[in-house]
Amino acid sequence: MFDLKFLREQPGVIKKNNQRRKCAVDVDRLVRLDEQYRTLQSSIEDRRAQRKLASRTKPGPEEIAAMRKLGEEIMKDEQSVTKLLDQINELFSQLPNILADDVPDGNDDSDNVVIKTVGEKPIFSFPPLDHMLLGERLDIIDTKHAAEVSGSRFYYLKNEAALLRLALHRWGWEKLSKEGFTLMTTPHLARPQTLYGTGYLPFFKDDVWKLEDSELALIGTSEQTLVAYHQNETLKEHELPKLYTATSECFRTEAGSYGKDTKGIFRVHEFWKMEQIIVCTPETVEEYHKKALEIEEWFAQSLEIPYHIVIVCAGDCGAPGYKKYDLEAWFPSQERYRELTSNTNLTDFQTRRLNIRYQSSAGKIAYPYTISATALTDRFLLAIMENYQQMDGSIRIPTVLRPYMGIDQITQKS
Repeated sequence: MFDLKFLREQPGVIKKNNQRRKCAVDVDRLVRLDEQYRTLQSSIEDRRAQRKLASRTKPGPEEIAAMRKLGEEIMKDEQSVTKLLDQINELFSQLPNILADDVPDGNDDSDNVVIKTVGEKPIFSFPPLDHMLLGERLDIIDTKHAAEVSGSRFYYLKNEAALLRLALHRWGWEKLSKEGFTLMTTPHLARPQTLYGTGYLPFFKDDVWKLEDSELALIGTSEQTLVAYHQNETLKEHELPKLYTATSECFRTEAGSYGKDTKGIFRVHEFWKMEQIIVCTPETVEEYHKKALEIEEWFAQSLEIPYHIVIVCAGDCGAPGYKKYDLEAWFPSQERYRELTSNTNLTDFQTRRLNIRYQSSAGKIAYPYTISATALTDRFLLAIMENYQQMDGSIRIPTVLRPYMGIDQITQKS
């Protein structure tokens, strides 16, 4: 999100950005509304000054009547100003962040550009199974009972799969703690302002689970509650960067994914995710954007999962994002790379909405930048299952996770 000054000075930049993002907000109308607002507000202030000046003298009946009429006009125009501001804010809130110059154009994830590939794809002497079939045979994933209890796109993790999820997150927390992240747990419910402030409203409103008869909604990621932690605060520059991580349940309606990934538990309504959230100065944002990506790659490399990195195209980059990388792991059963993590530089889009500021060493007040990057998700578990499967149907445990699991492999129950 940018301020009105940017709109007034750079409407062409916003129009061009809207074209890249397929955003339908009428920038010319927004500019006209802003001009009407400024003109009317200036007129109101001039008339207020006129009334104030007149009040310093002893007015006669005619002057009193004129000032009363002037006050009524001011009140009427103030109502018009409020309506104009509502229209401006409604349109302004729908404007996406400016994209980085090196973000490729494109419509969807098929237009993302691979910039790095790491690891050798496993070679099997047998047709590799997908994670769902493996999970059912080993009795570690159950969607049938979950569907009866909660509906489609829910699942139970059982036995070693439940332990593997816990092992991943314990291992991840230890890594992020060493990297200087503050470990946190967060609420799983958030107010509309939190969702608006982090850019999930209005852009992803259809993906939000809202509680009936309540203003609260279930969070789609702990990014929402971690970034909002400092809303309406002014930090000191020496306190930055702020590095936070949390493991949380994430809830998403997946309203726009009808027919996609219906098999297995790759795309679901509820899952575990560990986040990396960084609040930093604009001067250091590139450094920490790369740092978060390096941590994501460290996880994949340590687990010895083949992956590649893509820079996300304009059509696949969420509205709050300035520049985004995805780490995609190799899934043998699908013979393609699939997204495991996302890493987004959001500039000051979120901090402006949440009124998070910082005071520089020179005393200047500015908005810090934020980075939201996945650390680990349940999809890592699926990637491990598929890449570490054996001919007999068992699954080897990655070496780095064995101390947390206490076993070397997951085998069929006798």
